[in-house]
Amino acid sequence: MQQTQPHVSSFLDYLKYQKRYSRHTIISYHTDLRDFFEYMAAEYKITDVLQIEALLIRSWLAQLKKDDKTAKTINRKGSTLKSYFKYLLKTGVIATTPMATITLPKISKRLPSYLKESETETLLHHVEFTDDHNGNTEKLIIELFYATGMRLSELINLKISQVDAARGHIKVLGKGNKERIIPVQQTLTQQLLIYISQRPETLADTVFVSAKGKILYPKQVYNIVNKHLGSVTTLQKKSPHILRHTFATHLMNNGADLNAVKELLGHSSLAATQVYTHNTIEKLKEVYKNAHPKA
Repeated sequence: MQQTQPHVSSFLDYLKYQKRYSRHTIISYHTDLRDFFEYMAAEYKITDVLQIEALLIRSWLAQLKKDDKTAKTINRKGSTLKSYFKYLLKTGVIATTPMATITLPKISKRLPSYLKESETETLLHHVEFTDDHNGNTEKLIIELFYATGMRLSELINLKISQVDAARGHIKVLGKGNKERIIPVQQTLTQQLLIYISQRPETLADTVFVSAKGKILYPKQVYNIVNKHLGSVTTLQKKSPHILRHTFATHLMNNGADLNAVKELLGHSSLAATQVYTHNTIEKLKEVYKNAHPKA
């Protein structure tokens, strides 16, 4: 694809170095663009980006639907094209974007899944962890996810220098290299300092390392969370993001300000945070149903 679409490499570099997108996100963009241009070459013998029109893009999107791709997947792939052609427009490669008249399928917003407060209580205080480095790592990972609402990538890349025990907060480097400060209970920051001081010998400057002193990888952390959530909840999804949803939902359910939750989560817009207000409303409905005589 680099030979037929030389602008793709510069676009991916733009996402990596200027937009500061994660490796996982960049891989998704690359895969979407590869699939699109392979379709253009196979179906229409087109390799020149200047020849691509809205009609051809609609043809690809229609084919994705025929292939039983979900609306979410089609929407994401269409968004990739929008970003790519917007980049080409910005850099002067094209004069107009063929995505201007494309309408992507709407996707229904699901309410975030989260742990009940009773399940969280069990997870934090009644689940047993082994009394060794691995057990300490797993316990702290679970506690930090729930206490801060951090994303998986943010926790894995958390540096020792970002833990400020004296001020009782953690500096988190989020999407787009944006820094935010999250307050943390003193007991948890002290646990982190003890963990750091007792780690295996390592050159890594990240907080969490394996028993061999290696930086943790995403699947490893996912498996840790999945295993322990499986012992306290019947939710279908048992990922680190469930703990992020739980963090936000519990804050909202206990009266936290929406803007404050937005800042703690590192959302760029309030719209992304507002989904948690729906869970708050559902809780109010439940309270009303159980408590009101006329319910």
